[in-house]
Amino acid sequence: MAQDNGQPGSTDKNKNKKLWGGRFAGTTAASVEAFTESISYDWRLYRHDIQGSMAHARMLARQGLISEQERDAILKGLAEIESEIEQDRFTFRPELEDIHMNIEKALTEKVGAAGEKLHTARSRNDQVALDIRLYLRDEGRVLDELLAGVQKSFVRLARRYLGAVMPGYTHLQRAQPVLLSHHLLAYYEMFGRDRGRVADCVRRLAVMPLGAAAMAGTGLPIDRRFVARELGFDEITANSMDTSGDRDFAMEMLFCLTVIQLHLSRLAEELVLWSSKEFEFIDIGDRYCTGSSIMPQKKNPDIPELIRGKTGRVAGALVALLMTVKGLPMTYNRDLQEDKEQLFDALDTVKASLSITAELLDNTTFRTDRLAEATRGGFMTATDLADYLVKKNMPFRQAHGVVGRIVAHCQERDVEIDELELDELRQFSDLIEEDVFEVLSVEGSVNSRVSEGGTARVRVEEALERAERQLGMT
Repeated sequence: MAQDNGQPGSTDKNKNKKLWGGRFAGTTAASVEAFTESISYDWRLYRHDIQGSMAHARMLARQGLISEQERDAILKGLAEIESEIEQDRFTFRPELEDIHMNIEKALTEKVGAAGEKLHTARSRNDQVALDIRLYLRDEGRVLDELLAGVQKSFVRLARRYLGAVMPGYTHLQRAQPVLLSHHLLAYYEMFGRDRGRVADCVRRLAVMPLGAAAMAGTGLPIDRRFVARELGFDEITANSMDTSGDRDFAMEMLFCLTVIQLHLSRLAEELVLWSSKEFEFIDIGDRYCTGSSIMPQKKNPDIPELIRGKTGRVAGALVALLMTVKGLPMTYNRDLQEDKEQLFDALDTVKASLSITAELLDNTTFRTDRLAEATRGGFMTATDLADYLVKKNMPFRQAHGVVGRIVAHCQERDVEIDELELDELRQFSDLIEEDVFEVLSVEGSVNSRVSEGGTARVRVEEALERAERQLGMT
């Protein structure tokens, strides 16, 4: 602990005084301290707060606003504080409100007046904007790794079950036969878009805000671009007023998180359905299911259900911040303290959901026999028959009507289209010939879909190889 050097804030009398308390005669009410503190959750910004403070201290010394000795004392003190926090030896004090004040107070107690100079040419307004940007930049990397992990799980499953067929659905009705691998790779694409959105968000938020100060900039000779380079930012913010009150980057990240969780929820819904007795398409490993307290036969897909349930929580975080920002006048308002809890909770929820989803997929078995059996009913090759007639030069709308009448005929007789004799089919169109049965089979239907992005095996193999290359799995 530094000795008393006669500087403000260094005596026992001022030990518990607010760092902003010069204008105030009395102490803050305990109820106000409890209501306004954010250290209970923004403590997790400590690494980023220290990272920004170190860059700021180096800039202040470079610009002659503090001495090199003061800079070195600040850097040493901040490093010690970071170590204490990581070793759980640091006491966070609610009366100091937030992570910024807690670290600054501890630094001043360690190094004396040099610590009091650290806040030169900055405000908590631009400081917190920097901390959150640094935090989200790191979290963006974590999200990308987790999303890639989920993609890899889908690719492994697609490779394992290459060739297996299943019914594709629209309106949750059996529509056309597809390869199971094609269905699985649809999720690969979906989570790939999520990775792209997160990367775009991180690119936009990687703009250095420090130097905007409270809202009007500073008259001191700072070098914002030096700080940006120190922190790995390519750009600095252009307008101090916008910088002070901007939370677009947090809203955008919450949007990205919401879309990720929505995608996980769509997957979860299919896993719940597919694991039911009505479908029996998959078997989720016992270690990733739970039982019933009263029904001993039950094996419940609780993980997908919880993922589905947590989606409202993440979407709610986005809506909460949108509503916080919607009525704010320009620059910083204390309302913006409400950005962090929702952001932190949404990040924690999505990261946990992505991690457990990858595990779940790696412990899920597909019942290819049931999937194949489900393609045998529901007139799933009806569209193929219409395409067959189109190739015979019949206008598609006429072909659609012909096949519709054939389906009605089959329903009356309770048979499938491929169970009809050729003569029966020719009653509806004399364009139908013996080769029609090639397109009425499930395998023929699947392999006929050779358009780019289609479900034909040749296209799925191409897509699978491309995915494996993109993920570095080959």
